[in-house]
Amino acid sequence: QVQLVESGGGSVQAGGSLRLSCTASGYTYTTNWMGWFRRAPGKEREAVAVTPVGGSGGSNPTYADSVMGRFTISHDNAKNILYLQMNSLKPEDTAAYYCAATFFLRETLTPEDYMYWGQGTRVTVSS
Repeated sequence: QVQLVESGGGSVQAGGSLRLSCTASGYTYTTNWMGWFRRAPGKEREAVAVTPVGGSGGSNPTYADSVMGRFTISHDNAKNILYLQMNSLKPEDTAAYYCAATFFLRETLTPEDYMYWGQGTRVTVSS
């Protein structure tokens, strides 16, 4: 099992920045990709960004078009922490953000392919 705990959410005005963190513990060596997903009120859960971790390095992170150029995903292999730096935030970024991990070897943006999930952290962006 892998346990994921997110932190760093909060409220910010449009144009501001936040950094989310996700600390992983347990059998983290079994995971090959990690990502951030979000669910806005009344909408489906969607991928924000995913990145290879551990021995799956060599591939580049992938971002949703809506966050490209504004968000940056990174992973500290030594500390087992996944980050999401969010800049130039917009009201439409308001959502619950979830950290997730999968043992799939290939890149995937499909939430159903991720078997480990954190409890989520809320981000609210006001105009």
